[in-house]
Amino acid sequence: MTHPPNAPAAPAARSTAQAPARPAGVPAQPSPAPGSAPPAGRSAWDVGRERLRVATTTEPGRLQILGAVLALLVVAFGAVTAFQVDDRTTAADDVVSRSQPLSADAAAIYRSLADADTTAASGFLAGTLEPAESRARYDRDIATAARLLVKAAASTDGSGESAREIATLNEQLPRYTGLIERARAANRQGLPLGGAYLRYANQQMTSVLLPAAERLYEAETVRLHEDDESARTWPFLALGLGLLTLAALVWAQRRTYTRTNRVFNHGLLAATAATLTVLLWLLAAHTVARSGLDNARTHGQESLQALNTARIGSLTARANELLTLVARGAVLTEDGKNDKYEAEYTSSADTLTDALATARALADDDAGRVPVDEAASRTAEWKQRHKDARAKDEAGDFEGALGRIVGPKDSTQSTGQSFDQVDAALDRALAHEQTEFTRSAGDARDALTALPLGALALGILGAAGAVLGINRRLSEYR
Repeated sequence: MTHPPNAPAAPAARSTAQAPARPAGVPAQPSPAPGSAPPAGRSAWDVGRERLRVATTTEPGRLQILGAVLALLVVAFGAVTAFQVDDRTTAADDVVSRSQPLSADAAAIYRSLADADTTAASGFLAGTLEPAESRARYDRDIATAARLLVKAAASTDGSGESAREIATLNEQLPRYTGLIERARAANRQGLPLGGAYLRYANQQMTSVLLPAAERLYEAETVRLHEDDESARTWPFLALGLGLLTLAALVWAQRRTYTRTNRVFNHGLLAATAATLTVLLWLLAAHTVARSGLDNARTHGQESLQALNTARIGSLTARANELLTLVARGAVLTEDGKNDKYEAEYTSSADTLTDALATARALADDDAGRVPVDEAASRTAEWKQRHKDARAKDEAGDFEGALGRIVGPKDSTQSTGQSFDQVDAALDRALAHEQTEFTRSAGDARDALTALPLGALALGILGAAGAVLGINRRLSEYR
């Protein structure tokens, strides 16, 4: 069939429907730009998932994701390391500068109070006129205790068990000193009431003040142990994240090698080196810190505790020895068969002997062993002199017993001389062990000090290296 002449040609076939004509004067609508709102009927989540799927099916997309993951891992490792090590550095610093000094101050408070009580009893036995040296020593002990209580109160943040014990000590100490002054006043007048006041003051000291000081020491020692444990705990999260990051970097470099046959990617290699450096630094620093804390605990902290126990035993023994003469058998044990103060002297002397044996076993050098050995030797001598004095007292020779217990300062047979020698030897031993503890704990703290900042810096550098290394691969696709 043919078309008639001059007939218009039929329109050509089209695969798609023709868009309707745009009315005159209406501008054309722009096409949706990439990244704009999702088409009708599709959520932003669907679009994002589709884009992620597309990205993971192409090598450039996979490289971008890999670079982001590697950079995030390296930065996270550096940040977690810095956080955990800073926490342990703070705990180690607390051991050196707060909890251990507070524990030592608490022990010194106990020692000052006990020595003040002992000195007051010694001055009372010296006669109606107390020696000036005895009075000066008593005043010095009370002033030391008051000063250390103020220092401890400022360091305990006003809360907790320590604060309660400090409040008790601050409240009861003026009452004790008031009783001592009454005892002195009565003693100067030759009144028997002075002995009663002195015994009551000793009762206040032994039943209220010294137990509060001992509880304060125990509370601060517990806090010292807590800080020590916090400082030595392994940073397992940082170590685990470091191993994961290192494994991811090694895998990424092997992936690059298998796809390009290039042995090294400088950026990834730098990130691996930074991560490995932080990981090894973390292991080494924490190992050194734990070693220092172990040494501080074994040869410092435990030795200090044993020596403080020995000193408490010596002070208690001396106070009870003096009160045995002051009471003259008027105070008996609960069963009514023995002198109370003599029984407590025996118990305290045994505590002193046992604590010295423990301190001797813990001493790790001659500088620590020599004063402990001297204290043990003087303690044995003290016990023998005390035995001789008790024999005189039981035989009715009170003046002879008094001369053996108090005696003049230059006496070579008095138990007072033995006590002073024991106390001086313990003081030297405590000073040595305190130095050992501070040095070892300080070394532990110093081993961790620079690591937090170094871990952060290397983490940032490692993340930059990972990004640069991946970008180098991406540039090959452009």
